[in-house]
Amino acid sequence: MTVERIYFDYNASAPLLPEARDAVLAALEIDANPSSVHADGRTARRFIEEARREVAALVNARPEHVVFTSGATESASTLLQPDWTMGRGAVRMSHLFVLASDHPCLRGGGHFDPAHVSTIGIDGNGICDLAALRHGLENHDTETGLPLVAVHAVNNETGVIQPVAGIASLVAEAGGILVVDAVQAAGRIPIDMQDGYADFLILSAHKIGGLRGVGAHIAKSDLMMPRPLIRGGGQEKGHRGGTENVAGIAGFGAAARKMRESLGSIQRIAALRDRIEAGIRAIVPGVVFHGANVARVANTTFFSLPGFKAETAQIAFDLAGVSLSTGAACSSGKVGPSHVLEAMGADTALGALRVSIGPATTDDDVDRFLAIAKEIVARRGRKTAAA
Repeated sequence: MTVERIYFDYNASAPLLPEARDAVLAALEIDANPSSVHADGRTARRFIEEARREVAALVNARPEHVVFTSGATESASTLLQPDWTMGRGAVRMSHLFVLASDHPCLRGGGHFDPAHVSTIGIDGNGICDLAALRHGLENHDTETGLPLVAVHAVNNETGVIQPVAGIASLVAEAGGILVVDAVQAAGRIPIDMQDGYADFLILSAHKIGGLRGVGAHIAKSDLMMPRPLIRGGGQEKGHRGGTENVAGIAGFGAAARKMRESLGSIQRIAALRDRIEAGIRAIVPGVVFHGANVARVANTTFFSLPGFKAETAQIAFDLAGVSLSTGAACSSGKVGPSHVLEAMGADTALGALRVSIGPATTDDDVDRFLAIAKEIVARRGRKTAAA
């Protein structure tokens, strides 16, 4: 009898939601180009525009300000550039500020010269150093152009929630533009673009139960926009060329609708996460939970086990039927410490394990995971004693 695996890696990619699968399959029945004016083309277009409304509703934005892309990395590459427009006029972003714990697609600086990128530190809990950001913005030379600030709303490794409202206030005072990577936040915490949350948001479909390879950037208004990264036939109002991925976008919209409806279940997920942490603490009293002293999203825990390398533990869990990570999936194949732990000033020698759960996670999943964890730690102890 095959035992079903336990999937605890939602932050890397959430399982495809049934609602999203249905939307994808329905869209695949339409073979037409959504830019065609005939009936089939208009049907394909309806899938896109319905999805645009649903994605906008997830973050209380205006549908016409949603631009679909191939994913969050493309969205970041589009937004993190010096050349912008206001109407027909050119606007220059002369300096970029990012956080030390940002996802690599932000921390890499996009199209900015490295000399024009400043990295803002975080404290031991993973929270943005607002004083350092204020200092950087106050010393920005406005004669050269506007400052652009790019930060993540929720850290993909620790789940720590950044003080976006405070960051937004500083950026507004400096006359800059704020880009928020909401990939790990959407569907997990309320986001309101109409309440001054950010000038631009970045979203990814596969983090909320849609298909991989679809994302979006969303503007608070279309007064100021980056120059298109991909120029083509004028799709997405000229902001992103190329025939749209109708099926992927349809699934994105369905996932966004489901996640908006599921925001009320966050407390149940938080209770499961708390059970996981209590269980791990009982098994390994010296465990260190990173970012646990500040606000985190309900589904994430990131912890180090004393005397146990994270990579070794991950392999043991995988062999026992548990899918989890040692950090960001985009970096998990690389040798080296977590840049998030380094930025927090934490001990990186052992690394850390990331458990990230979701709406489909059950109490039985948690029970089985803790039983497996207990056996792995006990087996490790027996080997150590024998050595």
